[in-house]
Amino acid sequence: MTSPVNRRHALATVGSFVAAPWLASSTGRAGDAWPGRSVRYVNGFPAGGATDTLSRVICQRMSELSGQSFVVENKAGAGGVLGADAIAKAPPDGYTVGLGGIASNVLAIGSYAKLPYRPREDFTFISGMWQLPNILTARKDLFSADLKELLAAFRKDPGKYTYASAGFGTTLHLSGEMMNSMAGVHVRHVPYKGGAPALNDLLGGNVDLLFDNLPGSLPSVRAGAIRPVAVTSKTRLAELPDVPAMAELLPGYELSSWAGLVGPANIASDLVTQINALTVKALKDPWVEKRYADLGASAWPTTPQQLAAYRDSEETRLLPIMRAAGIKPEGGG
Repeated sequence: MTSPVNRRHALATVGSFVAAPWLASSTGRAGDAWPGRSVRYVNGFPAGGATDTLSRVICQRMSELSGQSFVVENKAGAGGVLGADAIAKAPPDGYTVGLGGIASNVLAIGSYAKLPYRPREDFTFISGMWQLPNILTARKDLFSADLKELLAAFRKDPGKYTYASAGFGTTLHLSGEMMNSMAGVHVRHVPYKGGAPALNDLLGGNVDLLFDNLPGSLPSVRAGAIRPVAVTSKTRLAELPDVPAMAELLPGYELSSWAGLVGPANIASDLVTQINALTVKALKDPWVEKRYADLGASAWPTTPQQLAAYRDSEETRLLPIMRAAGIKPEGGG
C-alpha cells in the first residue's frame, strides 16, 4: 500500500501510472479499459467542507488504483443542485461522475418548485460512498451549549437566534427546520453556499448556531473553537460520547446525510460495472475506511441497484417530513 507520505504526492504523479488490468471491460481488450484518461468528479459544494474532504479521499484512492487522475471540480450552489445539473447534462461516457446524494437527489424535490433535472431519471446510480450524521454547534461565547437551556431560550425569544447551514434544501437546513417544528421554536435560518463558509461565520460570531455534517465541524469542536450541542443521529456517537442526540429531548428526531457516486443517465451497463468495481474497491481500502472513520463518516459501498432503491426509499420517507417541518418549494434550480 502507498505510504501516507507518498499519498500526498499521488495526484501530482498519477498520470505516469499504468491503468490497472483488472479494470478492463468484459471484452478483455486493453483499449476498452476504463478509465483511459482523467475523470472529472463534480461536487456541488465548495472546497473545504465535509463533502469536499470526503470526495477528495475517495478520488485520491481511485486515482492510485486506476493510474488516472480523478479531478474534483467544486460547482457550488443551490444546495448541490448546480453540481448535480452539471453531471446530468454531461456525456454518458464515464468521464464525468460526481456527488449525488440526499440533498440534490431527494431533498431538492421538496425544496425547489422547478429543478433543471429529474432526480431519479436523469442519473446513473453507481455506488454509495458514505453516510454520516449531522451536528448542531454553537459559537463559543453563546450563553449555553446545553440543548435543554438553548431550547428554553429559543421559546422565550422567537426569531432572536440564528442557525447557519450549507444551503437551502440540504440535510442541514432540514435538521434545523425539524428542530423548529418538533420543539415549537423559531430559530432563523441563514443559508450559505457550503459548510465551510457557514463554519467560518460561526467562528467569526456572525451566526449563533450551525448545523453541519460532522466531518466539517469535528476539527473545530476538538480544538475547542466551537461548542457541540447535539447530534442528529438516533443515538449518541462514539466520536462524541458526551454530546446528546437531539432525540433525547425531541423523541423521533433522526436525520443523517449520505452520498453516492452518480453519472448522467444512459451510461452503458458494462461501463457502470467497471466504475462500480473501482469505487467499491476504493471504499473497502483500509486507508479510506480509517480516513472516513476519523472524520466521523462511514464508507458505504453498494451496488448500483441498491443505491437507486435507497434513493427512492429516502424520497418516500423524507418529503412528508419536509412538509411537516414547513419547508415549501421555492424558486428554481
